[in-house]
Amino acid sequence: MSKTTKIGLISLGCAKNLVDSEHMLSRLRAAGYAVTGHMEEAEIAIINTCGFIEAAKKEAISTILETAQYKQSGVLRGLIVTGCLAQRYRAEIEDELPEVDAVLGTGSYDDIVMAVGDVLAGKKAAYFADITAAALEGSRDRLTPAYTAYLKIAEGCSNRCGYCIIPKLRGPYRSRNFEALLAEARGLAESGVKELIVIAQDITRYGMDLYGERRLPALLRELCRLDFTWVRLHYLYPDQITDELTRVIADEPKIVKYLDIPLQHVSRRILRSMHRPGDRASMTALLDSLRERIPGLVLRTSLIVGLPGETEEEFAELCEFLQEVRIERVGVFEFSPEEGTEAAALPEQIDGGTKQARRLIVEELQSGVMDDFNFSRLHETLDVLCEGWDNEQELYFGRSYADSIEVDGTVYFSSEAPVGAGEFVRVRIDDSLGADLAGTRVG
Repeated sequence: MSKTTKIGLISLGCAKNLVDSEHMLSRLRAAGYAVTGHMEEAEIAIINTCGFIEAAKKEAISTILETAQYKQSGVLRGLIVTGCLAQRYRAEIEDELPEVDAVLGTGSYDDIVMAVGDVLAGKKAAYFADITAAALEGSRDRLTPAYTAYLKIAEGCSNRCGYCIIPKLRGPYRSRNFEALLAEARGLAESGVKELIVIAQDITRYGMDLYGERRLPALLRELCRLDFTWVRLHYLYPDQITDELTRVIADEPKIVKYLDIPLQHVSRRILRSMHRPGDRASMTALLDSLRERIPGLVLRTSLIVGLPGETEEEFAELCEFLQEVRIERVGVFEFSPEEGTEAAALPEQIDGGTKQARRLIVEELQSGVMDDFNFSRLHETLDVLCEGWDNEQELYFGRSYADSIEVDGTVYFSSEAPVGAGEFVRVRIDDSLGADLAGTRVG
């Protein structure tokens, strides 16, 4: 093997997928490969794909085809596809995408070094271990900024929502060892990470499979003893948020008062069709309780419109709920009928035009809610994590506690003194710029 062989990696999809990419990069570096961020220089390209919904599949296929062009215009010798799309569509990739030289399923990330070796030797390769064999531990070469890191506390999901393919691609919920998580977190803190983002498909379930009890509150208390400034939480299943967990979030100053709680809908019938609990009344009560017990709380949720059989009345109920509870951050998605899911086979599928119209209505409603929230922050002074300098705006930019990485808004600010990326500063908010804010550093 050449020690100078360069590997390029593109990570698509969610943050959990990004952590898998970081694990693969670490194994490749340990094996002596070099890693490049310039795909035109790469001799081997790896695309870690998402295959969750139709839009993600289209993005993955487009990225594969675009990257394959470097076989003609660059030095690319081989193309490897990993992740959820590979797990879900192995046969289709092998049959219909001859540009791909190797495929790895979600249980086979540990085989990435062997796959690269196979491709360099001119062989076609496929590695598909049982999805529950995916390694939960190991070193990572992080792809996030130096000051921010993810801590994936579990793999898979056991919620079995009717519209979701994740359990078939990732397997049942598997918590990571408590002490191993703390050891990894200590290493991240010692490396200079200031914002730790705790992630899993459902962090509220952490520990139930491994220890027979919920261990998230205990884990969070231990994480808050480490040298982080912020501990951020993604994602909390609504009916699994306990009094103990709420107390920990409220009491620990390092836990940012920002919770991502995917609700998906509020109609009781639609939720049962999704195999999810709750209804409008219980969700309203939950959010009211959280806001009462956690001062300054900012909420994010995700919603699905256009599930088969969703009536105009049920959609109106969702809109009324949003106007009533005024969730600060909302991502809304059109239902995607994914083969292999129960919801894809339901009768009364809704046409694309109706789904799109409903999504746009929710987005318009939320635009007003977000504007009102941002205007309410004028003249406040916020702690902002600086992420760099914006040449176009000629201002520094960063995020407040109310803004998670890559999904929320930006705080632009001026400062008489230089500010480094990863530094926390106090910013007085002077203006609202749609989804973003602008202000002046103080102090």
